[in-house]
Amino acid sequence: MSTATTTGTTLENAANGVTRVVHRAAASPEPAERQVQGTNGSATIDPAEQLRKSFRKKYRHIEAIHSESRPSCLSHDTTETPSFLGFRNLMVIVLVVGNLRLVIENIQKYGVLICIRCHDFRKQDVQLGLALYFLIPCHLVLAYLIELVAAHQAQSSRPHISRRKSQDGTTSPTEDMSKKFQRTWKMIWVAHAVNVTIALAFTTWIVYHHVHHPLIGTLAETHAIIVWLKTASYAFTNRDLRHAYLHPVKGELDALPEIYKECPYPSNITFSNLAYFWWAPTLVYQPAYPRTDKIRWVFVFKRVGEVICLSVFIWFCSAQYATPVLRNSLDKIASLDVPSIIERLLKLSTISLVIWLAGFFALFQSFLNALAEVTRFGDRSFYDAWWNSEGLGMYWRTWNKPVYQFFRRHVYSPMRSRGYPHKTASFAVFVISAILHEILVGVPTHNLIGVAFLGMFLQLPLIQITQPLEKRKSSSGKLLGNTIFWVSFTIFGQPFAALMYFYAWQAKYGSVSKALAQNQPPTCPAI
Repeated sequence: MSTATTTGTTLENAANGVTRVVHRAAASPEPAERQVQGTNGSATIDPAEQLRKSFRKKYRHIEAIHSESRPSCLSHDTTETPSFLGFRNLMVIVLVVGNLRLVIENIQKYGVLICIRCHDFRKQDVQLGLALYFLIPCHLVLAYLIELVAAHQAQSSRPHISRRKSQDGTTSPTEDMSKKFQRTWKMIWVAHAVNVTIALAFTTWIVYHHVHHPLIGTLAETHAIIVWLKTASYAFTNRDLRHAYLHPVKGELDALPEIYKECPYPSNITFSNLAYFWWAPTLVYQPAYPRTDKIRWVFVFKRVGEVICLSVFIWFCSAQYATPVLRNSLDKIASLDVPSIIERLLKLSTISLVIWLAGFFALFQSFLNALAEVTRFGDRSFYDAWWNSEGLGMYWRTWNKPVYQFFRRHVYSPMRSRGYPHKTASFAVFVISAILHEILVGVPTHNLIGVAFLGMFLQLPLIQITQPLEKRKSSSGKLLGNTIFWVSFTIFGQPFAALMYFYAWQAKYGSVSKALAQNQPPTCPAI
């Protein structure tokens, strides 16, 4: 046999049943390794692979680099989609560095504009804000009393109904029973509507006419709207529970959500139950909620610390950077200089996005989680991955889930069950939401100019445009939908609304109103 031929020797060991095959390559530059194969599961090294490895070590310059057809990493026909984690990190770095440069440039031009003592919190504003905050729970007490009377009326009617129909609810209510229930519900509905509308209307009137500072007015108005929504959910939910309690069709009581059995109607009509709902981080009423076992106070302090730090950051960015940009835009808006207005929008879009993202994290991640921990509220799905939205519709369903869940449960779903088409129900949802947005923004700034209303109402055509993109399975359609969402959100959404309301505020109270009174064009610092 030639010296370049691989020779082998077989050794058998009858004692342990292991066969060892030893291969030697005479031409190999290194001693051959032993190959072990047996019933005990030992590894086997392919002699051909071993020979290839030794060949590559000997002949370094003849390795076949291009051995198969492969597409480029970013090509559409690639078999594996690459990860863009590095690009995400790069975008974060660019965002931070770019905004930091703008803030430094801003400080060099205007100096430090932060002044703790230069606030405009009037004593009357603080007093009225606190009074409104503690006045709203009085209307919650009235809502509890309304439902308490309705529960007692239902309990007194239950024995008379039970004598005429079987206890397990095998029959539907008669026509007379249905008419009586509807008459009772109309009275309850009117009482709730008058109660909560007076609370919202009174708060709106006080804020619009007597609270000057927009922040205090916004906090008071937000609390009033939240209580208005919660009271509506409280009334509608107890209405259905009362009907199921009085006139259950066979199997309906068993079909109620399992968690409701922890506190069945009318046992849920207690003031402590309503007080918990007032503080719970949700707008949808349930007799019972998933609860955690204990309060993690370290977790609470961390979330509160995040809220404080992010609030200071938002205040700094607003006072040091956003306010000068807004002030320098007043003369451009007054003269309708469209190119300059667009330039200001683009300049404002960056800092407004940073402020909005910080506010989103402070509210939905930090504050609501801290509140949920203190109240031991278990379901903390306050938002989903809205930043990956493939259209405007997905964004509105995922970024603020408490509001979305309220409108889906109490507006959209009831209208759909009554036969209204999808577009009509969606139209009603966005009209109500647009009105509430205008109240929330226009009343504290003392300017009901309709920009917030149109901003919400015009989401409907944008949703119709991007809805087909959400249904497309191709990545290009989803990418286009996400791009449309971000462009409309960061450039034509919040910055434009901020410009309009700031200009309206200045026209009413600031430099623009003084210039108009003197018949002079408004003057602003040069940028």
